[in-house]
Amino acid sequence: MTNPTLNRRSLLAGAASLPLGAALAGPASAAADMMGAKTAPFNRIKLGSFEVTTLLAGTRTVPDPQTIFGMNVSAEEFANASDSAMIPTDRAQFFFTPTVVNTGSQLILFDTGLSGAGTSAALQAAGYSPDQIDTVVLTHMHGDHIGGLMSDGTPTFANASYATGAIEFDTWDMSGNEGFEKNVRPLAERMQMLNDNASVASGVTAMLAAGHTPGHMTYMIESDGQQLVLGADFANHYVWSLAYPDWEVKFDRDKAQAAATRRRLLDMMAADKIPFIGYHMPFPGIGFVQTRGTGFHYVPASYQFMMG
Repeated sequence: MTNPTLNRRSLLAGAASLPLGAALAGPASAAADMMGAKTAPFNRIKLGSFEVTTLLAGTRTVPDPQTIFGMNVSAEEFANASDSAMIPTDRAQFFFTPTVVNTGSQLILFDTGLSGAGTSAALQAAGYSPDQIDTVVLTHMHGDHIGGLMSDGTPTFANASYATGAIEFDTWDMSGNEGFEKNVRPLAERMQMLNDNASVASGVTAMLAAGHTPGHMTYMIESDGQQLVLGADFANHYVWSLAYPDWEVKFDRDKAQAAATRRRLLDMMAADKIPFIGYHMPFPGIGFVQTRGTGFHYVPASYQFMMG
């Protein structure tokens, strides 16, 4: 026979006396599988009437970062800067971030990642296919920027034309570099050579930013009064080369010129509050610059581009 005193109030009081886990427990079930850390493969913003999409074409952990960054400072100075930024001194995470700009009439890809497969996968995740790319622009010709031009000996972006800096092409043309010969040389006849201030398309202007390589280019993207700098490798780390622009970077061919270029571009972006995309900045690679002391501070974009 049902106990007349066992009413709703007494049941609730009994549940309240149980440990929280026991009180909330439902039917027994297996724990969810661990999925592993994961970053979305693309990020898209509006810039005026343009759409700008950054692609995560690859990422990897690299040991001993002071063999690459801060080569002209002491281990103590490098460690103090890293500790202040709450990042480790013994490892760094590298990101490889091609960018797609959709002007409404053209689909322009800036740089091609390490491989055709990696960049194609990121493109497809973003809703594009390689054969939709109208123009491929190379900021410079290091392997992580030209590696995706060819796939199994054929052009990854079958319908595209190509553009790169004239100084950059001429520098590598005589280098005998294997990556250049494999990926760039076969496309040379379809390649437009750009000089400083050349127009790639309406709203896309080349800006010579030499030092990282002799003909390294950045690009100013402008639409409906809004601007964004596509910065490529003028700064390769948000702390070790942006916050400390005079620190030497292994991959900068002319280290003094690269430092001067960093300061010039960072001064401009900080003064005019122009956002930028950095190929190796923490994904999604979009941020702003503030002056801080004798250097600069990287401010990752948050919701600024969601409020158009």
